[in-house]
Amino acid sequence: MESALLGVVLDSSVLIGAERKRLTTPEVIRSIRQAIGDVPIVISALTVAELGHGIYRADTPQRAVQRRQFLEELKAHIPIHPLTATTAEIVARIGGEQAANGVNLPPADLIIGACAIELGYAIATNNLRDFGRIPGLVAMQI
Repeated sequence: MESALLGVVLDSSVLIGAERKRLTTPEVIRSIRQAIGDVPIVISALTVAELGHGIYRADTPQRAVQRRQFLEELKAHIPIHPLTATTAEIVARIGGEQAANGVNLPPADLIIGACAIELGYAIATNNLRDFGRIPGLVAMQI
């Protein structure tokens, strides 16, 4: 049976969890493919920033090197979706509408979710609470 998913944007939480488990990039991709099937996988440019942030917060130089290697391998194997003017419009619309309804979404999650909506993709996350509050976004935990 073919998947109904057009593709998946990986949330930072999935990748941070994999990095903490010391999984290699091929292991991460294989694990994700087992969960979602053979559909396109991308990461948001903001996810690159979030993972890069962890490099500079590492508690040891060795940990910083491991995190850098993990990020570089991800960038080499998983396409990066840029933040576009369309992404920004989606962020503005959903963020504004939700705020008007008393729902304040974390900005980073809103931006990553907007990337998924822009592409017509689902989001793979360990944070269903926040992503589940973004209208029009299909969020799945993997």
